[in-house]
Amino acid sequence: MVNGKTLKTILDNLYAARSQAHLANDPLSFCHRYESPEDREIVGLIASCFAYGNVKIILRNLEAIFGRMGDSPRKFVEGFEPDKGLKLFAGFKHRFNDGRDLCALLLAIRTMLEEADSIRDYFLGCYDATAEDITPSLIEFSVAVLAMDYSAVFGGPIPKDSYFPFFFPSPASGSACKRLCMYLRWMVRPADGIDLGLWHEIPPAKLVIPVDAHIQRICGFLGFTSRKQADWRMAREITAALRKLDPLDPVKYDFSICHLGISEKCDGKDLTRCLTCATSSVCREGMA
Repeated sequence: MVNGKTLKTILDNLYAARSQAHLANDPLSFCHRYESPEDREIVGLIASCFAYGNVKIILRNLEAIFGRMGDSPRKFVEGFEPDKGLKLFAGFKHRFNDGRDLCALLLAIRTMLEEADSIRDYFLGCYDATAEDITPSLIEFSVAVLAMDYSAVFGGPIPKDSYFPFFFPSPASGSACKRLCMYLRWMVRPADGIDLGLWHEIPPAKLVIPVDAHIQRICGFLGFTSRKQADWRMAREITAALRKLDPLDPVKYDFSICHLGISEKCDGKDLTRCLTCATSSVCREGMA
C-alpha cells in the first residue's frame, strides 16, 4: 500500500512541473489567446465540446473554428445568425460532429447570453450549492440546454442523425461527462497559469475529474479506481480518492496526470517510459 503522504508529494511535484509545452498541446490553450473573460468562457465551451479524439486533429479543427470567429468570439456569438453560420461552417467535420452541430452549439451559447448574459450565470441558474458535488447541476444544465429551440439550425427538432446532444451528456445516463467536467475545471479552478479561475461562485471542491482514456488508465495504475468502465461512477470514485489528498481542490491533479498520457506518451505498454516517469515509484505498472 502506497503511503498517502508519499503519493501526495509525488502528485504535488507533478502538478508543479506542468509546463507551457503541455498547455500548447491542450485545447485549453485556445482560451489563453484571449484577454477578456467573456471571450474565454465562450472559447472554453467550444474547445471542450470538441476535445475528443486525436489531439492534433482537435487542435487543427479548433484552429479552423476560431479563425472564422474573428478577434472576439463573444461578439461573434452575440451576432450569430444560424443561416449565415451554416454557410460559414459548411463542410466542417470533427469525427461525429458536423457544421450543423457546431451551429447548434453557437446558437445554444447565444441563447445563454440572451437569457443570462454569460455562460457562467446561465450555469449558476442550474447550480445546486447544497449538493455534495456538481452532479445535480450538470444534470439540470444538460436538460436545459437540450430543451432549447434549435429549429433555426435543424429546421425542426434535433434530428436523430445529429450528434449535437453528444456535447451535453448527463450524469443521469451514467456518462462520465468528460468534456463538461473539463470545461468546469477550466472555469472554476483558481488561475494558476493553466486553469482560468473565472467562475468564483463554485468551490473547486465541488468539481468532478474529467475521465478520458488517459485518466482512466493512469488513475487505475495509481490505485484510484478499480472500475473498468469510464462512467460517472468512475469519475466520482477517482475524485473521492484525490479528495483525500486535497479536499479543497481534488481535480488540481487532472491536467498533470492527463498529460502523462497526452504529452509524455504513457500508454501502459512501453515500460521504458516508466524509467523517467515521476509516478513510477507509486504506479502499479511501473512497479510491475
